[in-house]
Amino acid sequence: MVNASISGETTAGGLSRLPETLKRQQPQIVILELGANDGLRGLPVNVMQDNLDAMIRSSQKAGAKVLLVGMQMPPNYGPDYGKKFAGVFPALAKQHKTALVPFLFEGFGDKVEAFQADRLHPNAASQPLMLDTVWKQLKPLLR
Repeated sequence: MVNASISGETTAGGLSRLPETLKRQQPQIVILELGANDGLRGLPVNVMQDNLDAMIRSSQKAGAKVLLVGMQMPPNYGPDYGKKFAGVFPALAKQHKTALVPFLFEGFGDKVEAFQADRLHPNAASQPLMLDTVWKQLKPLLR
């Protein structure tokens, strides 16, 4: 298992680093959990979608199975932006026939006590909840 993430990364940054990572690591499975920082910066949803699409295609072309992990935007970004943003993940998973975790914070995303003071990043007690959420979709890919 290699964690190639960078804190604060956008999909553009992930896309720029992915080719070298795929070449160097030659993974069997790629877990893509990117997009939240695009959304928090109010970047265009279509740009995020294009970047994720390119990362999925590159990963699959390199022979890796892909698990796409979705996020949602806080309500203060507005219902239209939030709906478009959240819709990207299932649409791409369907298009590319990838495994999907629709929402990483499923089951606790609305609980203030599950987050750090910034109300964006889960606290330590929430880590097992995210593991359980991802594991349900990751485990079948390991077979």
